[in-house]
Amino acid sequence: MFRDNTKVIHIGDRVIGGGNPILIQSMTNTKTEDVEATVDQILRLEDAGCEIIRCTVPTHEAAVALGQIKKRVHIPVVADIHFNYRMAIEAIEYGADKIRINPGNIGSQDKVFAVVSKAKEAGVPIRVGVNSGSLEKHLIEKYGGVTAQGLVDSALDKVALIESMDYDNMVVSIKSSDVLMCVKAHELLAPVCKYPLHVGITESGTVTSGNIKSGIGLGMILSQGIGDTIRVSLTGDPVEEIKSARIILRTLGLRKGGIEIVSCPTCGRTQIDLIKLANDVENVAGKYDLDIKLAVMGCVVNGPGEAREADLGVAGGIGEGILIRKGEIIKKVPESELLNTLKEELDSLVAAKNKQ
Repeated sequence: MFRDNTKVIHIGDRVIGGGNPILIQSMTNTKTEDVEATVDQILRLEDAGCEIIRCTVPTHEAAVALGQIKKRVHIPVVADIHFNYRMAIEAIEYGADKIRINPGNIGSQDKVFAVVSKAKEAGVPIRVGVNSGSLEKHLIEKYGGVTAQGLVDSALDKVALIESMDYDNMVVSIKSSDVLMCVKAHELLAPVCKYPLHVGITESGTVTSGNIKSGIGLGMILSQGIGDTIRVSLTGDPVEEIKSARIILRTLGLRKGGIEIVSCPTCGRTQIDLIKLANDVENVAGKYDLDIKLAVMGCVVNGPGEAREADLGVAGGIGEGILIRKGEIIKKVPESELLNTLKEELDSLVAAKNKQ
């Protein structure tokens, strides 16, 4: 059962918690001070389906840039703060829609209070972040190492600290690169935390290994009804994070819309460059907001049958390709025209959808 009794938190014009849809986040890897590069990347992320974006704010120049960036993008901008509490205050002054802090590395309680007071004044939510790599020494000693319970205790301590400052506009995240520890920590935290949870497997790795770890970890957590916003953390182009997050949510039945791609593995019967075709189809399909299943097959012999459960399909043979609808071949074209033929079919589906 999904947690629908969590506090509703407004981040710019978006909301999380309280049973609202799970939103997808990412983080820029540009220098925030470089406004043009950062805006360009955020716009690409928006096109891919990003709904909240986070930017690091380590300097005064970055805080100033954040204000300029906000004016040119269309999704809420979160300021990522470490160590320097003044940067949190400046980020809020320049229009951050949310700030991400770890109260444990901000400094004294007076510094945390200064940040909380500024957030309260502006009505800006605070994401309280705890990471297994920076768990407090006393909790490591208490539990004999970094543990799931230690992460939960750390998060609850920080939440209690901010609550004691008469503020409860919070989102909580507890992250670890250890997938099973991360899953266990969320299972322990969810029943005792009224705030929305930002879920992710931190430092998960490259696009290949990171996707596997994130798919397993996020799948186990989200399938239990835990989580209100997610980030798939990958070492690579952040657009890949959005693609992966959308697939994870759709696979779990937590989101509809967007074309689901299924493709057969290559085999000795394949007589077309199936790997390239599948990638090309995926890139094309990502631009369409259609709730359909699209199959990519490498064999014209078995393709129609195997694609029967899909709404549309393409399959290739020796120098030719076929377009399939509900298992029936509707068009045969030269291989070089297959992708454009698919685009035309998708365009016609969009046109029909818009007439409804």
